[in-house]
Amino acid sequence: MDELESSPPASPDRIAGLVRAHYAFVWRLLRRLGIGEGDADDAAQRVFLTAAERLGGVEKGRERAFLYGVALNVGARARRSVGRRREEPFESAGEREAPEPNGEQLLERRQARALLDRLLDEMPEDLRVVFVLFELEELSTRQIAELCEIPVGTAASRLRRARDDFEERVARAEARRRSTGGER
Repeated sequence: MDELESSPPASPDRIAGLVRAHYAFVWRLLRRLGIGEGDADDAAQRVFLTAAERLGGVEKGRERAFLYGVALNVGARARRSVGRRREEPFESAGEREAPEPNGEQLLERRQARALLDRLLDEMPEDLRVVFVLFELEELSTRQIAELCEIPVGTAASRLRRARDDFEERVARAEARRRSTGGER
């Protein structure tokens, strides 16, 4: 790598602070971008390893936007690699979850989370990203526009389209569930 491409190393304190401040955001973003729960920790680690290498060249105050971009790239690579590997279901791996209180509620939450993940996975990526950042991460359209490097009006328009898209998907899922008499 030549000197023009390299950036000065970031201090260990800045890297540690970055992880403390943004790990939960990066992990949730990766999950909502279609990364499985079992792979989200590894993907988040890849995001922060990349950040540690390049953070010295990132302007202070722009770290979250930088992490967002890295997470999008890591997420896209991880989703592509899922198609190339065969996953073994958790139940068949011979491991058991620790028993938890209030199992019925936990089951309902898992089913709701699985449905949400499936519906988000089906959405076009440009709409899904804006929807996740606004509805789940509670960012403003201005913040989303900055992170995505798009005009505020475009972010607002995508959010409206994303909400409509999501509502249609929920309605179809609900209709399927009623017609089959089951949970899905």
